[in-house]
Parts: sequence; C-alpha cells; structure tokens
Amino acid sequence: MLILTNKKREALNRLSDKNGIIGALAIDQRGSLKKMIAAGNTSDVGDEGIIRFKELVSEELTPYATSILLDPEYGLPAAKVRHPEAGLLVAYEKTGYDATAVGRLPDLLEEWSVKRLKDAGADAIKFLLYYDVDEDEKINDYKHVYMERVGSECASEDIPFFLEIVTYDANIDDAKSLEYAMVKPHKVIDAMREFSNPRYQVDVLKVEVPVDMNFAEGYTDGETAYSREEAAGYFKEQSEATGLPFIFLSAGVSAELFQETLRFAKESGSSFNGVLCGRATWKNGVAPFAERGAEAGRAWLQDTGRKNIQELNEVLKETASPWFGKVSG
Repeated sequence: MLILTNKKREALNRLSDKNGIIGALAIDQRGSLKKMIAAGNTSDVGDEGIIRFKELVSEELTPYATSILLDPEYGLPAAKVRHPEAGLLVAYEKTGYDATAVGRLPDLLEEWSVKRLKDAGADAIKFLLYYDVDEDEKINDYKHVYMERVGSECASEDIPFFLEIVTYDANIDDAKSLEYAMVKPHKVIDAMREFSNPRYQVDVLKVEVPVDMNFAEGYTDGETAYSREEAAGYFKEQSEATGLPFIFLSAGVSAELFQETLRFAKESGSSFNGVLCGRATWKNGVAPFAERGAEAGRAWLQDTGRKNIQELNEVLKETASPWFGKVSG
C-alpha cells in the first residue's frame, strides 16, 4: 500500500473527483501535435498554433475533466485558462527520444526542475519513460537510476510523481504488429512490477492496457493474438502486479475503442483508478483547427470533443475504482 503525505494526498484530491477517480485530460504532446497541425495547414504553423490549440482544449474541455496534463514549453498559457476546479499535471521530460541512439534514453527539460514546475502551479509531476524490460541490462539500469532521481526530487518537493510507461521491444520495429501484440502483455505487466518498487517513489502509474485490443478476439475481424479469456486474464494479472494507483493512457485509439476497452478491463477484474486520456478525446479536432482556424477548432471541441469526454466520464463511473483504497497516511 502506498503511504502518502498530507500534501500529496491533497494534491491527488485536486486531480480526482470526489470519489477518488482520475478523469484527466492529456495534451502534453509537442512534436507530434506540431506535425498534426502542420498536416492540415500549408503555411508555417509555428509555436503559436500549438499554444493556441492547447488553450482551446483547456478552455472547452477542462469543465468536464478532473485535471489536465500539459507541458511547460507550450502548455502554461493553457494552464491559466483551465476550469478553476481542474487540477494540473505538468510533464518533466523532453518530448520524444533520439531515434539514432540505442535505448530510447530519457531526458529532462533542462530549463526546469520539480521545484520550478511546482512554483508554476503543478499539482503533480509526470515523466514519460520508454521501457523494454528485456533490453540490455546496462540501458535499463540507466533508466532505473534516472527514475530514482526523479522520484527523489518529487519526494523532496512533496509533490506526487506520475510515471508514464510506454513499452516497446528493441527487436520489433512495428509496435502495431501482431508480433508485438504477442509480447505486449509481458512487456507492460513486468514494467509495472519493476516501477512499483518503493525505491522509485512513484505515486501513480500511467500505463498502457496490457493487450492490443486490435488483436483481441471480439474486437477484430482479422488475426488474433489472444482469445477473449486470455485478454481478460492479462487485465487481471496487470491489476494484481502493482499495489499503486494506476490509470490508463489512451495511446491514440478511437474514443469508442477506448471506452469499450475500459468496460472490458472492469469485466476482467481490473482495479484501475481512472484515465489520462489525450488523443482519443481531441485528435479529430486538430484538422478543423488547422484548416479553418481557431473558431472551427473551438466548435469541434464544444460539440464532438465535449461528447467524447462526457461519454468517457460515464464509462469511468461504471468501471474505475477509487484510489483511496490503495493508499494510507
């Protein structure tokens, strides 16, 4: 069971609803969001376009979210226009990774510290780590030490540490392939086991679902990697692999598939504690924003974006478990 200080508990309360469910909105994308906007706009988008889209998402959707995840590079203006009852998570990692180097090594934003992010209004710190449990021991030990440092820094500032783990296989190039789907449960579950170790001082894990639902029986018309029973077993095994609160990321799937996945997780016995959902909520609003401007983007967010997040909230009421039961102190 996780032992929380009073300040960390107060912060988690600000990030959750009154029932202890985290229904957070994620828009800390940087390079990928710039590419998405540029794809729909022949002119140079620049930083202003990214900043403006984040502001629109924050203005229009945080009234329906318990909190929002933003980055300090482009997202702080959006933090200022969020709903007053929405908590704030801030990303601490540099976006992406060096594709020319081995190991997808983590890197911090050089101009920021946990203290400075906290001073900027953060209720919690999020760090994204790419992790292959089967990679070279030297690479993984580097990542272990790195996360120990981030955890210690968060503990020193008495602020919750949300660790986002995105798994991969160093020997499989296509993470959307059947080949990767077959090994994904092992990658996700064993990574969760590793970073549930108290030495990392993680307070909440932000994780992938343990299977690729596009290869699960009943969710695909093509090849399957797991039967319905096997997929359900992986969800239950994942839930039992950690004593920490954990929330699911949407990984860019459609809003509909993400909602179906949460229902399946609940049916399978998963005790997940909410979501930090990004692209599944707002990604289709990028095109009208890029092609026709801010008001077109706002109109999409007010209509489809709001519908996506409200429908997700209804699913969370049925499926997610309070984090209260996983903490003490």
